[in-house]
Amino acid sequence: MQTLPLGTEPTVVSRPTLDADRTMVGLNRAEIGDRLRQIGIPEKQIKMRTTQVWHWIYYRGVKSFDEMLNVSKDVRQKLAENFTIGRPEIIENLASKDGTRKWLMKFPDGNEVETVFIPDKAKDRGTLCVSSQVGCTLTCKFCHTGTQRLVRNLTTAEIVMQFLVARDHLGEWPTPSEGRVLSSVVMMGMGEPLYNFDNVRDALKIIMDDQGIALSRRRITLSTSGVVPEMERCGVEIGVNLAISLHAVTNEVRDEIMPINKKYPLEELLAACRDYPGAKGSRRITFEYIMLKDINDSDEDARNLVRLLRKYDIHAKVNLIPFNPWPGSNYQRSEDRQIKRFSEYVFDAGISAPIRSPRGEDILAACGQLKSESEKMRKSEMLKQEALKQQAEDGISS
Repeated sequence: MQTLPLGTEPTVVSRPTLDADRTMVGLNRAEIGDRLRQIGIPEKQIKMRTTQVWHWIYYRGVKSFDEMLNVSKDVRQKLAENFTIGRPEIIENLASKDGTRKWLMKFPDGNEVETVFIPDKAKDRGTLCVSSQVGCTLTCKFCHTGTQRLVRNLTTAEIVMQFLVARDHLGEWPTPSEGRVLSSVVMMGMGEPLYNFDNVRDALKIIMDDQGIALSRRRITLSTSGVVPEMERCGVEIGVNLAISLHAVTNEVRDEIMPINKKYPLEELLAACRDYPGAKGSRRITFEYIMLKDINDSDEDARNLVRLLRKYDIHAKVNLIPFNPWPGSNYQRSEDRQIKRFSEYVFDAGISAPIRSPRGEDILAACGQLKSESEKMRKSEMLKQEALKQQAEDGISS
């Protein structure tokens, strides 16, 4: 595991956990073709077989090569002997009273991530919140995931598999042409996506490919805490919607609750938002703003937020997020009336500022609450052992 100075960029090796030489998930077409050559598929068949494999994995969602019915039996046998297209182990499959679903997935190296499906109020469609790292390096003070040390980046396959697992459980194979239940994706789960840029980019390209999962880039949002050097690259190479975890309107407060601000202060972050490719068009940049009582929720904070967005001429939407408590957190949720007052001020200034309804709180699936179960258990056991040790010491001293 890594421990890093606050605000520094991690240098993490993406150690594959689903055997990189065996899994077909997460590969682009050229890589699938190379795998087929490895098992002796004739060159003249490579393009056709690649198309077939891609179709069955990403359009049909099969978990076994035996299900690839238009592939010859001998080729299916070779594929099964050499490769896999399975899924990670599902440790927990939780359902909230509001319809939110959370899956805790375990990879062969023992590391785990959480993935959340959030239905809209009509419950005929919803959003999948996808993780990009095991743990997180950013240590944002209000975020449960931030209390878990960064372990490693997720591979392209591990990111894509979160989407496949959700579709499995939602019964959404083959890919629907319309009326999708899983209608959008947000890279807002565990980790900072821009600190795992290459794997996130490659995974989203697979999810967007129109011959498979075919999710429009306009239905995908990548959230960053403000890794400024990678933001323009995100717009150019991926082209998805951008969300910024802002959460404060002064460097003093943001330094305290989001240490990354010490490296990339508000002025640099907002300039990068202004210059984000596509931001001047019809798409708005979304700013996520968690409402912390007596920290960032004053009338003056609302005025400063509007002033900053106007100063940098950013076409923006602000999502106001009531703080979601988690065990051991040191913050309180802002009063409902103050959140409403804050929202109305920003709306009156001509900037959309809806209040996000907390979802999945009863299964710790709400914004800022994700943390792998093994890490929770390790911390719980550690606290238990410390308590027992203290009791023993007290007994000796008495």
